[in-house]
Amino acid sequence: MNPFNPGYFNDNELKEMGFKAIGENVSIAKNCTIVGVENITIGNNVRIDGYSTIIVPKDGWLSIGSYIHIGGYSFLSAGSGIELQDFSGLSQGVKIYSKTDDYSGKYLTNPMIPSEFTGVKEGSVVIGKHVIIGSGSVILPSVEIGEGSSVGAQSLVMKSLEPWGIYFGLPAKKIKNRSKKLLELECEFLRKCK
Repeated sequence: MNPFNPGYFNDNELKEMGFKAIGENVSIAKNCTIVGVENITIGNNVRIDGYSTIIVPKDGWLSIGSYIHIGGYSFLSAGSGIELQDFSGLSQGVKIYSKTDDYSGKYLTNPMIPSEFTGVKEGSVVIGKHVIIGSGSVILPSVEIGEGSSVGAQSLVMKSLEPWGIYFGLPAKKIKNRSKKLLELECEFLRKCK
């Protein structure tokens, strides 16, 4: 094995790893860290690049649709659930949290403390169809990013975003509407795939 290119697990290797469900043409870099494969479903035509970390504890879940790319060094903490719908994508270094500590000082923090002493905020995160999240962005719990929206690099998403918007900033704010031309391209692409 070339130490500079560890490669990707192929479909046959992935089917043996115990995922809840896994589709066809799925590539996961061999240098990813994935905990809780039994709570993960993956559709078809998905690629997860190197050094990504996915944590899905026993009560959590992760649902990855089809035609999805997760860029390298991304982090998905799916203790309360994360859904990535078809044709969505995460650029390099995106962080998604479905649980987070309370930083106010009113509670103890970190997962090694019993829950009766913490003020963990939790809620599933939904990344809608055709959503793209820019590099280094952070998405916090209980957020739904509406279909067709895009989030610019280094943004902080603390609340749900409406469909078909372009968002950017700390916290993310709508800049303008996003074109729906990609819906025509989706239809053309799917016709050619048949």
